[in-house]
Amino acid sequence: MIVDDDLSVLQTCQKIIRRNNIKVRTAESGKECLKELEKGFKGIILMDIIMPEMDGWDTIEEIVNRGYIKNVIITMLTGKDQPGEKMDHLKEYVLDYIRKPFDAQDLINLVKRYLSYLE
Repeated sequence: MIVDDDLSVLQTCQKIIRRNNIKVRTAESGKECLKELEKGFKGIILMDIIMPEMDGWDTIEEIVNRGYIKNVIITMLTGKDQPGEKMDHLKEYVLDYIRKPFDAQDLINLVKRYLSYLE
């Protein structure tokens, strides 16, 4: 699942992943991400950090609090560096950080590697 409020990032990531015959869902907000998890989504989440209302860190905190973390692998998709001390308690739930702009092949390699962990 790709979670980003920037539609161009959502569409670009979706095309890259689908081109490699991998199913992908998108969410334009943290709240939409949580709804997908409530419906039973399990897999990789590429999470933007900076989003309105509920940012990526708030979303991860809710994922953990609701017990969804055991079913997902979270990678941050970000234009920022790693989080400050305020979010240290959530870093353990993030497997990797992909900096924007990213290389398409690096993104798909990462997704494929994490899919192999889930199998």
